[in-house]
Amino acid sequence: MAVFNRNRLKFLPLAKRKNKITVKDIYQLDDDIPECKNPDLGILAGKIIRARENGKPVIWMMGAHPIRRGNSLFIIDLMKKGFITHIAANGACAIHDFELAFCGSTCEDVEENIRDGTFGNWTETAVFINKAASAAYQMSIGLGDGIGRAIEWASPMFLHPELSIFAAAYRLRIPATIHKGIGYDITDQHPLADYAALGWASGRDFLIFADSVSKLEGGVLLNIGTQVMGPEIYLKAFSMARNVADQKREKIRNFTTAVFDVVDLGDWKNEDCDWRKQKNYSDSGYYFRPKKTILIRTVKDGGESFYIRGDFRETIPNLYRHLAGWGDNNEKK
Repeated sequence: MAVFNRNRLKFLPLAKRKNKITVKDIYQLDDDIPECKNPDLGILAGKIIRARENGKPVIWMMGAHPIRRGNSLFIIDLMKKGFITHIAANGACAIHDFELAFCGSTCEDVEENIRDGTFGNWTETAVFINKAASAAYQMSIGLGDGIGRAIEWASPMFLHPELSIFAAAYRLRIPATIHKGIGYDITDQHPLADYAALGWASGRDFLIFADSVSKLEGGVLLNIGTQVMGPEIYLKAFSMARNVADQKREKIRNFTTAVFDVVDLGDWKNEDCDWRKQKNYSDSGYYFRPKKTILIRTVKDGGESFYIRGDFRETIPNLYRHLAGWGDNNEKK
């Protein structure tokens, strides 16, 4: 069968691209932040604090929008303070993370650039990430670790290396896994994209993620702005973890999950009904994967879940304030 010849593509330097997001949009740790009145945010922060006091994991799953909404430094500082023990991300996270660190801007105008096919065809991003993926495969390490390692080693050539979540995870030796599908990301368009290497390295990351999930008893899992990747890899990893735990007559039941998103789920946790039992399968809200998988299915037999609705430029900074404030007070004691 005929296949598309990627060598025919024309790639342009990032310097020629107009971006919607620059370093000016990235929060500094002491910036003023909008108020978020959701009372569950403080309760969730308490769950995270208790989990870490007890040496339990806090897994931070995310799509790219938490980065695009300016939260990189908050996420990095939460890793430094020990609140996040695992970052699980999609491929777009790595792209935006790299571009912000490399040139201080990211997020092209898709509607504009798709008109002539310049969308996604940018040299530095594609070359760097695909070379990092190939190196990860050659070194038998995960994709996230490979990209973090590459950014850290090349940081003298970057304008803002302090903004890279993956480089920070590499330095801190915190698992940062990337869970991608072939064709999901603009870097897959480049001739250097070795799909076998990408698949192997991302597959290793899935097993690293599954290992973290296997330790979730007493811990916290956050799903932030990922409506497909997060719920799906978590569901499979969770089944694997429970399969092994059941053989050892152990349980993974008492843990906390939370979903951060902007979708209106209505009164999904009404005390007047048993929200853990889905009765109306014609309700389109049931098929919102984060609700079905993370808020309901996997916590039915012992866990607790929270839904934090709102703009990530509000919800994540306020979660950071709750946690960082506790950390500061604890250090003073």
